[in-house]
Amino acid sequence: MQFDQALADHITPNEREAKPSTSADILVVQSIRKSFGGVQALREVSLTACASEITGIIGPNGSGKTTLLHIIGGLFRADAGEIILNGADISNLAVRKRLHLGLVRTFQISRELGEMTVLENLLIAGTPPRRETIASALFSRHRIALEQRKAAMKGRQLLQKTGLWRLRDAPARTLSGGQKKLLEIARALMLDPKLILLDEPAAGVSPPMRLEIASVIQDLKGEGKAVVIVEHDMDVVARLCDRVYVMAEGANLTAGTFKEVVADRRVIEAYLGGVV
Repeated sequence: MQFDQALADHITPNEREAKPSTSADILVVQSIRKSFGGVQALREVSLTACASEITGIIGPNGSGKTTLLHIIGGLFRADAGEIILNGADISNLAVRKRLHLGLVRTFQISRELGEMTVLENLLIAGTPPRRETIASALFSRHRIALEQRKAAMKGRQLLQKTGLWRLRDAPARTLSGGQKKLLEIARALMLDPKLILLDEPAAGVSPPMRLEIASVIQDLKGEGKAVVIVEHDMDVVARLCDRVYVMAEGANLTAGTFKEVVADRRVIEAYLGGVV
């Protein structure tokens, strides 16, 4: 659904009223600044995300949404500001260390291992790198076998959850675009994240598959996970998000429920150039 249609409708039938959060903040982003050369991409951007909630980030193209996601995930380093995860400052931590603390992300363009099967993609994602000697590996065969069985069981559960179990032996490259998005979400979930960042999970996906992806994301909320989603599809945002942050020109514009932000004239001007 395009933004102008969302403005006309103002709300989907499933829109929820805002409720004060009683969950602890899992993620606190404070006053993030980022420049590339002489271009200021982010200007004092802040947001919070809570357990059992889905937080949306929307804004026109070039507003800084993906840059912010890269900084939260650790791909870019902020010039200033803080990123707090479960009370710990992770602003300067590498991606791997953020992963160990429970932060994972997906990408707008799926990054599956195409020649491996769907199930193998999950098993690799769920196998943490180890520093072991040959001797320790030999004496740890029982532990390794047990971990492999647990990973296989978990992979099966996640593929069933995402509707991909019937395709478990298919090469990942043969999946449709929407199925690849589901596979990427399943791979992220193999790592037991507390916070998952989703970069446009509905982009380029058919309407029926968008509903499947939205259902899987909605279930994450019920499992107590914090979800932050960057998305252009306003129907998906309205359906899923408890709170929506709107960005424009690299800065926070406003925040609230979907109903509140689409009724804000500043948001209308940011998307439509003031034509209403």
